[in-house]
Parts: sequence; structure tokens; C-alpha cells
Amino acid sequence: MKDLIPADRPREKLARVGAAALGDNELVALVLGHGTCRANALTLANALLARAGGVRGLARGGLAQILGVPGVGAAHAARVVAALELGRRAMVAPRDARARFTAADDLARFLVPQFGWRPVEHFGALLLDGRNRLLRTAVVSIGTLDASVVHPRDIFREAALEVAAGIVLFHNHPSGDPTPSPEDVLITRRMVDAGTIMGIDVLDHMVVAEASYFSFRENRQL
Repeated sequence: MKDLIPADRPREKLARVGAAALGDNELVALVLGHGTCRANALTLANALLARAGGVRGLARGGLAQILGVPGVGAAHAARVVAALELGRRAMVAPRDARARFTAADDLARFLVPQFGWRPVEHFGALLLDGRNRLLRTAVVSIGTLDASVVHPRDIFREAALEVAAGIVLFHNHPSGDPTPSPEDVLITRRMVDAGTIMGIDVLDHMVVAEASYFSFRENRQL
């Protein structure tokens, strides 16, 4: 980045006008920290974003994808992965020790940053106390969502261990479309029936994608 005038270098630009004014490539360059003898940090950032398909692709990818860019070594890749994870945690960190959920919007703000970006389906439940405060997040299945794979016993075993009063089911759609499938509806019904027997309320089922969600309760399907 020596070819750039000092005021246009990402670090100096950030100090002058703030992080929000920087482009995606400039922010990634700052995370990388430095380039190599053949390419500066901005060039590496451009290559990394091009390979990933932009910032969203970068967030969905993993360490192997980042390391696949020529010139990006283990230290560079670790910085990028760490920065992405810090961003996710900042978005979902509750203001107090135990998040409390009163509406689908609250659930979406918690679940979308954590699971909406994932490239494979994750199915789990938020385990809640009697005041709808989070006890624990339990993921019970990773991979293709199927009624034969996601079994009520896996969810309610976790709920019973936490002595949960209620649960919110969730899973993500890597396609980006949170519209529930017939399988989603079937699984929801099975879970509600099991919850009735166990005395643990199924409060909602949230289907999340990168930037959207579907709430079974909000859409009166629960």
C-alpha cells in the first residue's frame, strides 16, 4: 500500500473519517495487517473477497477457503476468522447475563447472526426458564434436516437436563429462503406433541436465513 498517498491508506483513512467510510476490501486489509513481498494487504484483501464472493461469502466460508488464496498464510487466516467471530458475538451478546425473549424479533436478533449464515443446516432449541430467559442454546443436529434424524427425544433430553419451562426450536436454511418446508411443519408438530407429554411448552419454531426469518407462532402455525 506504499503506492497510495498516506491519507488514502486504510489505517490513516479510518483514523480520519471512521471505519464506516472504508470499503470492504479496506477493512479486510486492516484485519490482515500486512501483505507479502509480492502483494500488499489491499491486494490480498481483494483476492480474498473475490474468491469468497464478497463479505457474506467470507462469513459463510471457513479457514480452508481463506487459506486457499495465494499469499494468505495461517496468521492472516486466523485474524480474519477471529474478526468474523467477534462480529457475530457482538451482534448476539445480551446486555445482561441471560437474554430474555418476548417476541419473534427478539429471537431473530439472537439467532440470525449465529445460524443464518451457516452453509449446512443446524437444528436446535433455545432452552428457557419460566420468564422466557435463556438457560442454554442446544444444537442437536448438523447436516440435512430430516424428520428421521431430528428426534423429539434429543431436544427434550436437553430441555429436561436444564429443567426448562419452555423451548424455542430453530434451524437455518442455507438457501437463504426461510419459508418452511413440509418437513419443517412435520417436525414442528412432532415436537409440539412431545412437549405436551413432557409438560414443556414449544413456544415457537424459528427458521432463519442470512437476512430473514420465519416464525411459526408469528404466522399462526403454532
